[in-house]
Amino acid sequence: MIYAKDTFRFLSKIRFAKLINLAAIWTSYQLTRLTGKPLQWGTPMTISIEPTTACNLRCPECPSGLRSFSRETGNMKTDFFRKVIDEMYQKLIYLIFYFQGEPYINPAFLEMVSYAHQKGIYTITSTNGHFLDPENARKTIASGLDRIIISVDGATQEVYAQYRKEGTLSTVLEGARNLVAAKQKAKSNTPHIIFQMLVVKPNEHQIDDVIKLAKEIGVDEVKLKTAQVYSYADGNDLIPSISKYSRYYEDASGQWHVKNKLLNQCWKLWHACVITWNGIVVPCCFDKDATHQLGDLRQNSFVDIWKGNAYQQFRAALLKGRDQIDICKNCTEGCKVWA
Repeated sequence: MIYAKDTFRFLSKIRFAKLINLAAIWTSYQLTRLTGKPLQWGTPMTISIEPTTACNLRCPECPSGLRSFSRETGNMKTDFFRKVIDEMYQKLIYLIFYFQGEPYINPAFLEMVSYAHQKGIYTITSTNGHFLDPENARKTIASGLDRIIISVDGATQEVYAQYRKEGTLSTVLEGARNLVAAKQKAKSNTPHIIFQMLVVKPNEHQIDDVIKLAKEIGVDEVKLKTAQVYSYADGNDLIPSISKYSRYYEDASGQWHVKNKLLNQCWKLWHACVITWNGIVVPCCFDKDATHQLGDLRQNSFVDIWKGNAYQQFRAALLKGRDQIDICKNCTEGCKVWA
């Protein structure tokens, strides 16, 4: 029933113009695969917005956590967000409020969620869960946020903190309880609350414990996510021993490789994109340092960027060889949908 409500809510956001746009995207992607030429019709059905690059944690495989960005950092401004949404909302099906950083650090984050909700967009965010005090929990419910992913990477503080460095599990669990209580008090069906466990070797033995915690608290769903690691060729202490939770495999010589075949195609380049806090458009969530800047929304409209030379050249380069593009080499997602 919980999943049915969330699915129905998602489908209720879809309008005729969005369906037509989706059909145009899908058709142009399939024709691209057949012809090997980058045809692009329609505009994204989803975007990822970066509310901030700041984070309170220091997770070892995260640029925000490592404070290792080479790009400019900051918070997205509300007026700029509204300008972007006003241009794109009629064809957007869902919006992810996350790229790098912890969204709740931006003081205007929930105001932006509310604006997207008013525009009929299904909204999602991902949080480390340290800012869900009773007042923020209440505001989250009131914002109309449709889905919230809370990172819970262990069932005990010792295990949790091995990846979520400087994090406090008890604060995260209390935040989840606050959110469940606020949702019940408001008699709201939203947001759909997910515990997401990034499965790594130090925490893989606690998968069942995290599922049990979620059930006790009243969380709607648990997702087990595989971890991307930057240095994997010679092995990595974070790679799980349980194969189905690993993005990598070891060959007979002891070298490690990405499991996913690196096909010269990518659905994401046709249906989605990422917008950084300061309006830089990048191809996908694997470009964490925004090295492949395809346009600047402070200078051009989104449509001009989406249809522009930089985007088309990037799509053409991808079709010729994803193994020649740095952000694609460690990708495990690009070809999974309709490929």
